[in-house]
Amino acid sequence: MGGFAGNTGHDPHVLYTLSAVQILALFDKLDILDVGKVSSYVAGLQNEDGSFSGDMWGEVDTRFSYIAICCLSILKCLDKISVEKAVDYIVSCKNLDGGFGCTPGAESHAGQIFCCVGALAITGSLHHVDKDLLGWWLCERQVKSGGLNGRPEKLPDVCYSWWVLSSLIMIDRVHWIDKAKLVKFILDCQDLENGGISDRPDDAVDIFHTYFGVAGLSLLEYPGVKAIDPAYALPVDVINRILLTK
Repeated sequence: MGGFAGNTGHDPHVLYTLSAVQILALFDKLDILDVGKVSSYVAGLQNEDGSFSGDMWGEVDTRFSYIAICCLSILKCLDKISVEKAVDYIVSCKNLDGGFGCTPGAESHAGQIFCCVGALAITGSLHHVDKDLLGWWLCERQVKSGGLNGRPEKLPDVCYSWWVLSSLIMIDRVHWIDKAKLVKFILDCQDLENGGISDRPDDAVDIFHTYFGVAGLSLLEYPGVKAIDPAYALPVDVINRILLTK
C-alpha cells in the first residue's frame, strides 16, 4: 500500500507515515523509501472536497491535511494532490476569532491552528490568515506562569510551547508574547535529577512533552539548541538539505 503503521501488523495511517518519513529525513535515509508508493498512499487519502482522511476508515481532520501536505512536500510530491482544493478546505475551517478547527465550524484550538497555519505556510498560502486577529488569539494563550494553553481557560501545558509559538513565528507575531517567562516555564518543568520535561511543573516527565519542550526552546533561540523549522517541525539544516537539493 505504501503507508506506514504504528507497529508491525497494524493498519497504515497517514500520521505514522509522516513520522516514518520525518525519522528517515533526520537520518538522511529517504533514499530507502519507495517514494512513488508512499506518496501515492498519502495522495489517495484526499477527498473530493480537498480534505484528507487519516486512513481507509475515513476520519477527516485538518491534522491530516497538514500531515499529508508536510509528508508530500518532504518527498517533493505535492503535485500528486490538488493543493488548491486542500487549501480551500483548510480555509473553510477558519473561525471568526481568526483560529482554525478540525472541521468547518469546529472550535479553534492551538494544535489545529498549527496544523492549518503550517499547511498554509508550506503551500505558500499564508495570505488567507488574518495575522493580527489570529496573533491576538494566540498571544492570549500565555498565562501568569509564562506557560501557554491550547484554549481559553485551560491550564498551561509545555506542548503548546510548540503549537502556539510555531504558529506565531509563521505569521510574524511571536514578539507579542513574553519569551523570557515562557523559557522559565519550560525549564521549571524539567526533572533535574533524571532528565526529561513534563507538561507542568512537578508532573511526571514523558517523551512527548520532552520533545515539545526542547522544540519550544529551539523556537525561543535558547543557547545550545539547534534551530527548528516552525512549519516542518524538523531541524532547519535537515529541511534545507532536503528542499535545497534537486
